[in-house]
Amino acid sequence: MTALLTTLAAAAVGGSSRSAVDIALEGADPEPAGRVVPTIEAAFELEGYRPGGRAKLTIENPTRDLRLQIFRAGPEHVATTTDTEMNGVPVTSARQVGSKPGRRTLKVAVGNWPSGLYFARLDASDGRVGFAPFVISPRRIGEHRVAVVLPTLTWQAYNFRDDDGDGLADSWYADRRINSVRLGRPHLDRGVPYGFRYHLGFLNWLSWTERDVDYLSQLELERVGSAEALARAYDLIVFAGHHEYVTEREFDLMEDYRDLGGNLMFLSANNFFWRVERDGNVIVKASRWRDLGRPEAGLVGVQYVGYQREPRAGWVVRPSRARTWLFAGTGLRPGARFSRGGVEIDQVSSDSPEGVQLAAEIPNLFGPGRSAQMSYYETRTGAKVFAAGAFHLTRSVTNDPVVWRILENLWMKLARP
Repeated sequence: MTALLTTLAAAAVGGSSRSAVDIALEGADPEPAGRVVPTIEAAFELEGYRPGGRAKLTIENPTRDLRLQIFRAGPEHVATTTDTEMNGVPVTSARQVGSKPGRRTLKVAVGNWPSGLYFARLDASDGRVGFAPFVISPRRIGEHRVAVVLPTLTWQAYNFRDDDGDGLADSWYADRRINSVRLGRPHLDRGVPYGFRYHLGFLNWLSWTERDVDYLSQLELERVGSAEALARAYDLIVFAGHHEYVTEREFDLMEDYRDLGGNLMFLSANNFFWRVERDGNVIVKASRWRDLGRPEAGLVGVQYVGYQREPRAGWVVRPSRARTWLFAGTGLRPGARFSRGGVEIDQVSSDSPEGVQLAAEIPNLFGPGRSAQMSYYETRTGAKVFAAGAFHLTRSVTNDPVVWRILENLWMKLARP
């Protein structure tokens, strides 16, 4: 593994850029970004599609000599160094789609490609570039025994695009009076979805270690007929990123799936925090789940504490039964530190399941008693549930042998009944 990690480190994610989301997260009532990135604005109508179908792609602005190509994100060994770019491996050749003076819609054939996160790259002759992501789900659920759910609703909630041209971003993060967000719209930063780099490392890890999984958008997950069907299809469901906004349908499915013995893995923080309702191609923010008597800690194991861009610090290993397998092969003992986390943090609460274990924490990161806590619990029906407890554990997997091994250990423990 050492030789492989040396190779992967050369392709590690690095650098930073100040995106719309960076600006948004700096205050409790954030303002939209003060810059416009020259781009081709485009978006697919739906969060995802199935192989062999046709996808509707809308291009919002005039273009000349436009070229389109479809890529898959994850298998690439190219460093993604800013929040305004996407890299991947091509699954189609580039084709010219001509010029148009205004808004237009294209029908894009979806190939018989493996389930995954894909994107259209659009290049105009004047140098503008745009990206339009979409998820390809499996032809049927359960083609593989693990499902990875991408936070497609959170991506749009943090989309600071000004859709109606009134000078104000159309997101509740820009104006507290706004309580709805339109889906199927271009993302602001050249089309790159919010927090994409937060979990890109995990997508790389899955591809590079040849772990075949089913990828699901939140819409596709909500369409599954029952928790029983999910339990028959999957031994493990992974929430790869910041999974803050969920519908009642999704929350119900995950609770029932867990109660049937299904395993869950949460690799970021601030998960299942807000209840949203779908109304056609719009989501409406309703209320916090904990205010509805269903605190997220009861499912995830930990719950949201707060946001601060700084400080960040290393997790500290704590004595627990989970420690013996979670950190096996890392050389870490109680009191040892690894990686760095912060930004948004979760911790164990009185609503956490009985027997929840504290595997590691970043103590008092946001002040006394406000710690980021990595948790694990098991249920009487045999479900195993892990939560990272902070941003951005998996972002460092491609250049951190300890995080790499932790993911290996988690997979060995949770990706089977």
